[in-house]
Amino acid sequence: MLSYIIRRLLLIIPTLFGIMVINFVIIQFAPGGPVEQIVAQLAGTNVGATARIGGTGGTEVGRTGPASQQPSSGAAHNNTYRGAQGLDPEFIKQLEKQFGFDKPLHERFFLMMKNYILFDFGTSYFRDETVVDLVISKLPVSISLGVWTTLIVYLISIPLGIRKAVYDGSSFDIWTSGIIIVGNAIPGFLFAVLLIVLFAGGSYLDWFPLRGLVSENWDQLSWPMRILDYFWHMALPILAMVIGGFAALTFLTKNSFLDQINQQYVLTAKAKGLTKNRILYGHVFRNAMLIVIAGFPSAFVSILFTGALLIEIIFSLDGLGLLGFEAVIKRDYPIMFASLFFFTLLGLIMKLIGDLTYTLIDPRIDFEVRDV
Repeated sequence: MLSYIIRRLLLIIPTLFGIMVINFVIIQFAPGGPVEQIVAQLAGTNVGATARIGGTGGTEVGRTGPASQQPSSGAAHNNTYRGAQGLDPEFIKQLEKQFGFDKPLHERFFLMMKNYILFDFGTSYFRDETVVDLVISKLPVSISLGVWTTLIVYLISIPLGIRKAVYDGSSFDIWTSGIIIVGNAIPGFLFAVLLIVLFAGGSYLDWFPLRGLVSENWDQLSWPMRILDYFWHMALPILAMVIGGFAALTFLTKNSFLDQINQQYVLTAKAKGLTKNRILYGHVFRNAMLIVIAGFPSAFVSILFTGALLIEIIFSLDGLGLLGFEAVIKRDYPIMFASLFFFTLLGLIMKLIGDLTYTLIDPRIDFEVRDV
């Protein structure tokens, strides 16, 4: 097992490198890089844009840290930017140097990877904060959404899937399947809007807050009231994410149990006179839950980093999804690529943990390579 873990960890290196290369190349063809963003703001007489422009002494008010580690847009070495007419070419070159775009493409990429390996993710272009500090500040929201959504989805899907398998073909199985399919067909963001209209001061009831993770006076509350306030704010966002998240897991659990129920060892257990519950939870459960439980790490990562974007926007929750969305819109490359690096690495590690979970649930599974 140790050799398998070492092989998988070594495989993470080329996989992560390949993903970073592909995305780095793709971003070169995306218009509207950070230099163009500044130029457009200056052309639009946005006085705030000048706060990010460095002086001749090499220090910038909004300096982004090791800028040479960052990628450029396709027009990095082209002094002609949209809306740049009338601006001094030397000023454009100064902007390119400030953002690190005066270096060759390959040099910027390898310097970026070197810094990332040392966990130096630089500083945001348009926020005077390091990427690490920004990510840490957004983690409570995303972790809250991810943990509670995953937990509730599993607590609903597993018992429901087991019951549907036991009563396969019954009226209970049929009408619950209909409800699940309808719930899965409703987009989470659309259900979130419906919840706001119904319960958050829209057109009907005003029972829940519309934004934020906690109330403004949260620090002044007692601990029991803080907990209630936290769940009061999280109720609608979590419900919106859960509504469409349990369909696949429920049917996976049901089909897995049906497959095991029809195995020969179940017939043998029945012939020995074992009770129905003893067979179901003493023999079938462990084998049927193998694929369900082993997928928990990847499911959690998926919900944590990809499923909450629109929910965070709708409920004004300042989490990682919203941070990444704003980084893409503003071409804030330090946040974009640092987030890609970190989340890809976390996803690959979680995939390994998921595979190792198989061996914990069923010791008969062995990933070691042996001569035949």
